[in-house]
Amino acid sequence: MCVHYMFKDLNIKSEYRSGRNNVIRDFYIPVLSESIKYKRAVGFFSSTALTEILKGITGLLSNGGKIELIASPELSLEDIEAIEKGYEERDKIVERAIMRSMFKPKNYFESERLNILANLIAEERLEIKIAFTITCNQLGIYHEKMGLMYDAYNNVIAFSGSTNETGTAFHANYEVMDVYCSWQTEFERKKVYEKELAFHQLWTNADTNVNIVDFPEVAKEKLLSYKKKTCDLQLEVKEAEEIDKKEQQIKNSKNAFRKPNWLNLYSYQQEAINNWVKANYRGVFDMATGAGKTFTALGALSNLSEQLFDNLGVIIVCPYQHLVEQWTEDIEKFNVKPLICYSKYNWKKEFDYLVKDFKLGVVNRFCAIMTNATYMTDYVQKILNKANGNLCIVVDEAHNFGAKKMQQCLLSNFKYRLALSATIERHHDELGTQILLEYFGNKCITFTLKDAIDNDFLTHYYYKPVVITLDEDELYEYNAITNKIINLIKKNKEKDVIPKSAEILLIKRARIIAGARNKVKKLKELVNYYKTDSNILVYCGATQYDESPDKEDVRQIEAVTDMMGNDFGMRVTMFTSKESPEERERIKKSFAEGELLQAIIAIKCLDEGVNIPGIKTAFILASSTNPKEYIQRRGRVLRKAKGKKYAVIFDFVTLPKSLEDPLGDNVDSEMSLIRREVERMQDFMEYCDNKFETVKLLDDIKHHYKLYEIGAKDYGI
Repeated sequence: MCVHYMFKDLNIKSEYRSGRNNVIRDFYIPVLSESIKYKRAVGFFSSTALTEILKGITGLLSNGGKIELIASPELSLEDIEAIEKGYEERDKIVERAIMRSMFKPKNYFESERLNILANLIAEERLEIKIAFTITCNQLGIYHEKMGLMYDAYNNVIAFSGSTNETGTAFHANYEVMDVYCSWQTEFERKKVYEKELAFHQLWTNADTNVNIVDFPEVAKEKLLSYKKKTCDLQLEVKEAEEIDKKEQQIKNSKNAFRKPNWLNLYSYQQEAINNWVKANYRGVFDMATGAGKTFTALGALSNLSEQLFDNLGVIIVCPYQHLVEQWTEDIEKFNVKPLICYSKYNWKKEFDYLVKDFKLGVVNRFCAIMTNATYMTDYVQKILNKANGNLCIVVDEAHNFGAKKMQQCLLSNFKYRLALSATIERHHDELGTQILLEYFGNKCITFTLKDAIDNDFLTHYYYKPVVITLDEDELYEYNAITNKIINLIKKNKEKDVIPKSAEILLIKRARIIAGARNKVKKLKELVNYYKTDSNILVYCGATQYDESPDKEDVRQIEAVTDMMGNDFGMRVTMFTSKESPEERERIKKSFAEGELLQAIIAIKCLDEGVNIPGIKTAFILASSTNPKEYIQRRGRVLRKAKGKKYAVIFDFVTLPKSLEDPLGDNVDSEMSLIRREVERMQDFMEYCDNKFETVKLLDDIKHHYKLYEIGAKDYGI
C-alpha cells in the first residue's frame, strides 16, 4: 500500500539558489514524489528540458499524477523575419521552432525519460500547450516562469523565479526560485492563489496578453516515437548509482584532469577542442581576451587525459607570476593540484622527482605550471630534455615563444602541444610566427574581439581619440633620432635584421611619443569632467615627464597621480610592478567597490594579463606600435563586470604637429608615426559603437598627410 505524506512533512525552504542548493535534489525530487498534479509555465521549451523535469517524478507516476505544461518556442531571427511576411505563417513557425528543439537522446537515461514522457502523453497524463505573444503582427516570447504542485490532501506549493525547464538552467546557470506554501502565512496563501489564477487563465487562453495553442501534432508524434511497452520506474535509482560511480571514478583519478560537472563549455569552445583532437592534439587557440581561453585549454586537457587513461604529464607555461596564480585557481577546479614553479616556491627537487618518476612509470600523471623565465632556465630545460612519455605542453600568450631566445625551448619530446594567444601572429616577425605554427600546429579556432563583443563576452565600447602634438623640441629630437635609425639600417648588410644600435634608438624614440608633455596637459582638461566618477584607469608609459615644478624629471605615472590626487582631490593609487600580489588584490577590490578608490594609474598592467574588470573609463596615454599589445589592452578594458554596460576609451593620438600647420621638410621622417597612429585608430574604430565620430578625424589626417595619394608607398621607419 502506498503511503502518502503531506507537503507539510517536507522541509521546504522559501528560496532556492543554485550554488547554495541543489534544486533538483533539494526541491524537485522530494516535492514531486509527494505530488498528484504538477502545473508548470516556463520560458523556453526543449526535449532535454522535458527529460529534466522527470527527475523526481517517479513518485508522481506512482501516485497516478498528471502534468500540465506551458512553454514558449525558442525563435530564431529567421522565424521573426518570416512572421513579418504574414500573420498566417504563425502556426508553421511555432511548429518549426518546436521541432528544432527536439533532440535525440544521448544515453540510456535520456532515452528512458523520453519513453516515460511518451507513455504519459499516450495515457493523457501529460498535456503541453504553447504560449506566445503578438504585438503589431510580430511574434513574441512568453517569459513567465512559475509552477504549482498539489498533494493528495489539496496542499499547494507555488514557485516562481528564473529557472527555465532546460538542462542548462538546472545545471549551469545561476538561478533563483521563490517558494510559497498554501498552509503557511496569509501572504503565502495569497501568492499561491495568485499563481493558480494566473495559470488557469493561461491554460484556458483567457489571458488577453498571451496566445495559447495546442502542442503541434507533428511534435507529439515525434515524442510518441520514443514510446516503449514498459517504463523503467527504477530509473532514478539506477541514475543515482551511475552518478555515484562516476564520482567515485573521479575520486580514484586524483590529480587527473576532469571537467567539472557544473561547467558547460560554449559551442565555440567545444569546437576548438574537437579540432585540436582531430589535429592529433596539436594546435593553436587564437581567442580574444575574455573569450575563455583558460577553460577551453583545461577542457582540452581533460579530453586528452581521459583518452590516455590519465597517463599524462602536463607542463603549463605563463609569462608572469600572477598569471601562474590565476591559472592555478582554475586548474584546481579541474581536479588537479599543480606543482607551482617559480621563485616564490621551493619547487626544484619536487619537479625533478616528478619528471623522473613519470619517466620510470612510478607515477602516471603530473602537472607543473611555471613562468616563461622559469621554463627557460638551464635547470628546467635539462630535466625536460630527458623526459619522455605522454607529455603535453600548454603555453599561454604563446606569441612570446616566437622570440629567438625562446625558440630553442620548443622541445621535440612534447608529443601533445597547445598554444594560447589572442594574437598569435608576431608583429614584423613572419619567421617567428611560422616557427610557432610549425611547432604547435595550425589554428583550431579563431575567435576575434568582434566575436567576443557580439556574443556578449566583452562589453561594447565608445572610442574617443584625443589628438595631441609634439612640442617643438620633442619633434626636433624625434626627427633627429629617426634620421639616425634610417642611416644605420641603410649601412646594415643584413637587410632583414635591425641592428642593435637601431633598436636602442627605436626605444628612445618611442619614449618621446609616450612621454609627450601635452598628454598630461590634455589629460588634466579631460579629467576635470570625470573628477567625481569612479572605475577610471589611466594607462601611462614607462617614461619620464619633465614638466614638474622643480624642473627635475619625474615619471609620467607620478605626474598623473600628483595631478589627479592633489589638483582634483581624487582618490587614486598607482598600480605598478612594485606592488605585492596582496597589495594588488586590495587595490582591485577597492577599485571594484568605487567608494574607497576612484582611479588606478598604471603602467604595464594591461600587458601583463592583470584582470581589472570594473574599468568603465580608460585614458590610454601610452600606446604600443605592436597591434598584439594594444588589442590585448583593449580586450582587458572591455571585460564585463556588474553594473558595467559599456566602456569609454580615450586614446591619446600623437601627431608631429597640428593639422593646421603646413607639411615641413621632415614629412618622410614623420610619416612612420602618422601611419602607426592611423592604423591603431582604424583598428579601435572598427568595433566601437560610435564609429562615425572618428571618421572625420581620420579623413582629416589622411588628407593632410596625403595618405590617400601616397597609396602603398612606405615612408620612414
